[in-house]
Order: sequence, then structure tokens, then C-alpha cells
Amino acid sequence: MAELFDSSYGKANVKFLKVRKDASDPNIQDVLEANVQVLLRGKFDTSYTKADNSSIVPTDTVKNTILVEAKTNNVWPIESFAAHLAKHFTSKYDQVEGIEVYIVQAKWTKIKLEGKEHAHSFRHEGPETRQTYLNYDKLTKKLTLSSSIKDLTVLKSTGSMFYGYNVCDYTTLKPTKDRILSTDVSSTWTFDPNQIGSLEDVIGNGKLFDRAYNEARDVTLELFCKENSPSVQATMYNMAEKILANVKQIATVTYVLPNKHYILFNLEWKGIKDNKDLFYPSPDPNGLIKCTVGRKGDKAKL
Repeated sequence: MAELFDSSYGKANVKFLKVRKDASDPNIQDVLEANVQVLLRGKFDTSYTKADNSSIVPTDTVKNTILVEAKTNNVWPIESFAAHLAKHFTSKYDQVEGIEVYIVQAKWTKIKLEGKEHAHSFRHEGPETRQTYLNYDKLTKKLTLSSSIKDLTVLKSTGSMFYGYNVCDYTTLKPTKDRILSTDVSSTWTFDPNQIGSLEDVIGNGKLFDRAYNEARDVTLELFCKENSPSVQATMYNMAEKILANVKQIATVTYVLPNKHYILFNLEWKGIKDNKDLFYPSPDPNGLIKCTVGRKGDKAKL
């Protein structure tokens, strides 16, 4: 005997690019390219256990809905559009009791010419993306919303240290007060549900989510550049702490940072004994450091 414990289904990799024209000058435009995934959950058990498809909203319908709603509604910022999709699906279909929406936004920035942004020409900044994840339960009204920066690759050629670590008979790493630091930033901030309100509030409060994204990205780059980093651990904690201080609606900040190593070439075979400026990238293996930082006293709530 078997029992269905959990299920969800939907459509993934629904892609679109939308153009927004300035009302006062249609020649001034913005673009948003997105990859959307929507998963539905609810009264669908019999489609699994009884081969009864009568309750299923076809995944093709899910795809069509995403595209039509993107055409007929504002998609900026992606957090608000995710909330709009959640409201649409849970309102339209009685059998839909919950939804997950995951959106990945490609990073397009306006090309600068002669010190000014061009009105409608863009440069792709990939592989960096902006992402959001929304999970909503219609029965309990529970709303979870988080947003992320992914694959923001950074490197600084000095201003990073690593010493004073535990040493044992397996340790070969030498301490240093001057090293290259490089990583692919993955930063996720989760919003306090008590601060962001309902789906309708998320739909109508787009400025908050743009501000949170800009703060998270700016703080990450600022501290990466300015801090004489004692370790990846210390720097990522300081980044998270400052983001929490700057955006009160954020409950936690998580960083996942690979330490991408650059190793000095050994050129002693050529008689060069003091190489300090020629490195080779060593992608594997790499360090991997993670942390989640929240407000003091809130850990028990997580």
C-alpha cells in the first residue's frame, strides 16, 4: 500500500522579454527578460492516485497564463509580478490551494555613450541574474518571499588576507596578508512576512523590492572593494549585517561564496625565484563558504 504525501506541478522555463516605453517619449525604453517557473498545489491527489485528470489545470494553460499576464500587466519588479501570478492562480481556480513562483531576470543595462545612457540600447551583463522566489498558501495566507543576486563574479588583486587559522599535521597552506580574492556572489535576502504584508501589498510596493535589490548589490560591491578582508567569512558577515541595517523589511541574508583560488606559478626552473605577480586560475577544488545572518533575538523564529 502507498500514500501520496506531497505533490505539485506546473510549468518551467517560460521565457519572455518585455519592452516598456516611457509615456512622455516612446523612444526611451527599458527591457525585462525573465525565465518563469510556476508550480501549483492543492486538490490534485486523484490525478496521481486515481488517474482522474478532472481537477488538473494543464501545464500548457499555466504557460499561456504567464505570458498573457506578462503582456497585460506590469512585470517590474519581478517580486510584484510573482505576487500577481500567485493571486491570479489562487483566485481563478478553487482547487489551487498554494503556489510557488520562481523568476530569474537576466541583467540588461543601458549602454553608455558620451557619458549618457542610450535611450534604447542595452548590454547583457550575464551570467549575473536577479532572482525571486515566492511561496503562498491560500488556506493559511502564509506568504514567503525571498530575492537573490546570483553569479556576480568579482575579483580583487590585493586587499585580502588569511592567517591565524588552525594548523595541524595536514596543513600545507601558508598564511598571507596579501592575496587575490575572487568569488561568484550568491546572495539571498528573505523578507519579513510581517513587514511586507499580503499579496496585494507586494504587488503595489514595487519600490521596496528594487531598493532592497540595489542595497544588497551596492553593499556587496562596496565592502568587497573597500574592506581589507581578514577572511571570506568575516567579509560576508559584514555585508549581511549592513544590508539588514539598511533595509528593515529584510529578515535574513544568506551568502554562498566559492573562494576561487589563483595560485602563483612556480618559475624557479627558469631561474625566477621571486614571482609575485603571475598566477594561474585553479578552479578545482575551491573553498565554499556559507552563512545566514538575521537580526539579534530572531533566530528562534526561523
